[in-house]
Amino acid sequence: MKKILLLIACLLSGLIVTKAQNLELKSPNREITVSITISDKIYYTISYNNEILLNDCYLQLHLKDDILGQNPKLSGKKHVTVNEILKPVVPLKYSTVSNHYNQLSINFKGAYTVEFRAFDDGVAYRFVTNKKNEVEVMGEDLVINFPSDYLAHMQQPKGFKTAYEEIFTHVETNAWKPEDRMAVLPVLLDSKKNYKILISESDLSDYPCMFLQANGKNGMQSLFPKNPLEFGEDGDRSLKIQKEADYIAKTAGKRSYPWRYFVITKDDKELIENTMTYKLASKNVLKNTLWIKPGQASWEWWNDASPYGPDVNFVSGYNLDTYKYYIDFASKFGIPYIVMDEGWAKSTRDPYTPNPKVDVHEIIRYGKEKNVGVVLWLTWLAVENNFELFKTFEEWGVKGLKIDFMDRSDQWMVNYYERVAKTAAEHHLFVDFHGSFKPAGLEYKYPNVLSYEGVRGMEQMGGCYPDNSIYFPFMRNAVGPMDYTPGAMISMQPNVYKAERPNSASIGTRAYQLALFVIFESGIQMLADNPTLYYRNQDCTEFITEVPVTWDETKVLEAKVGEYVIVAKRKGAEWFIGGMTNNKENERTFEISLDFLEDSKPYQITMFEDGINAGRQAMDYRKCISQVRKGEKIKINMVRNGGFAAVIKVV
Repeated sequence: MKKILLLIACLLSGLIVTKAQNLELKSPNREITVSITISDKIYYTISYNNEILLNDCYLQLHLKDDILGQNPKLSGKKHVTVNEILKPVVPLKYSTVSNHYNQLSINFKGAYTVEFRAFDDGVAYRFVTNKKNEVEVMGEDLVINFPSDYLAHMQQPKGFKTAYEEIFTHVETNAWKPEDRMAVLPVLLDSKKNYKILISESDLSDYPCMFLQANGKNGMQSLFPKNPLEFGEDGDRSLKIQKEADYIAKTAGKRSYPWRYFVITKDDKELIENTMTYKLASKNVLKNTLWIKPGQASWEWWNDASPYGPDVNFVSGYNLDTYKYYIDFASKFGIPYIVMDEGWAKSTRDPYTPNPKVDVHEIIRYGKEKNVGVVLWLTWLAVENNFELFKTFEEWGVKGLKIDFMDRSDQWMVNYYERVAKTAAEHHLFVDFHGSFKPAGLEYKYPNVLSYEGVRGMEQMGGCYPDNSIYFPFMRNAVGPMDYTPGAMISMQPNVYKAERPNSASIGTRAYQLALFVIFESGIQMLADNPTLYYRNQDCTEFITEVPVTWDETKVLEAKVGEYVIVAKRKGAEWFIGGMTNNKENERTFEISLDFLEDSKPYQITMFEDGINAGRQAMDYRKCISQVRKGEKIKINMVRNGGFAAVIKVV
């Protein structure tokens, strides 16, 4: 009787458990190990060269009538190795990308699989379900724990309504509490032992974006916005969510879910060079992509459409004469596009009736004559209420759309992005999403999506400064294209900054601004300033408009998270170098080897450097031209909030 009572007690207390099953997956170079334990949950630990970086993590998918990953029953597993070369339609870093990984697919009773992939630079996993009917996803658990106190670099919004433009915070993970603000992706973790971990997601489709919050145990856990069901009026560019579902997604029962990934490195340079979002994204679904033409664009909003001077014999503003002037400027410097921002239409709610002062049809005709395409700005709400406009704009001759103010990332809105991308592609229109969440793979499935804002860019004026922007190459731009809108010709140090449109200015030196065109990645790269100032600074303008937006090769020469970066990028036979640094009071000096050049060829290097007084007067710069060869070294000096830009050409 005592034995029977003891058995019953054990069963009631859950002390009898199935023997844990242990699996292991290693990266191709065998430096990264994922140790998986299947017991009451699916646990995993990630190590780099036997040093544990994430420990006792687990994953679950909560369906309405089931929890996948709770008391899982293993039914089979499969290892596979993939080593292939990928060729992105819009190559932001490389014209070819090596996709080499080991994959472990773990099948479970209940018609689901968990796939782990181990790369030489990180780890990813996802759920795959094989359910018959539609399912309601109530939640998803990504729970990670740290073996010691880490430093988390992140953006922390007030809630799920966010344009991903918050200033970076830098928080000790032990001090981050569950009741504190959550974080958007990407999040960058510093182990304080030379390791960095970049967390984000890819292949996001028919599912909300993931956010992270503290779990109260020196770790993080995921959370997601609920799916909205009913909306109400909220002005000309948004809707109020009046009713939400109790689920985060209603979706097909047979599908793969978004990849959750961790880029892992002991070299900060590799964060910038990583291509994890691309390697995990869905393949391009467009049969014809020859019409997709990435490039630069002259943009009028930041400088308030205000050209002036002896050659401006008209009243400048949002009118026909001004836009023709922008087209003439773009044509002169080989800029393929102009952006017509808010004001080209008579009403933000009506995308079919142009502002009569603008005459958009004449502007499109004139642009075609000058080989300059026109991009039109719209609110997302105007697009949603007039979804047939894609056909109309194609007939007008529009080349692309800048769609703004989504500010949400629930399932409905994620699906909106994909509907826009798909329909725009059907009508040969590219898309630049503003007021957006971060890239998560849609831009590779539909490569007509050239860029996303989702960044605290230069439109924030004094709220955009190098101490914050220096994190972008390591975090925001490390997960996908970023429409920061660089190109200021009025530069100031932060202690004297004061500016507003039309006399817009940036914090950072002139050389810093030039460097951003090389460092920052975007399929459409804005020239944000006034054509008048570009004409007056012709040497800088000639350099800026030479910089490509797509690249064959990227090499990071120097990098330290939060402090500085120097990168070299190749297009054909030409190399461009860009450097930027933070607000460190003392000048930074680097000696860079040109060993990436080809042997036996003489090259000419044109350099733009911080001037001797740039630490005080940020407009000061020096242009220098000389000859160099492979293996030679150049010295780079950058003042506080400074930069360096160069182009190297075969003589």
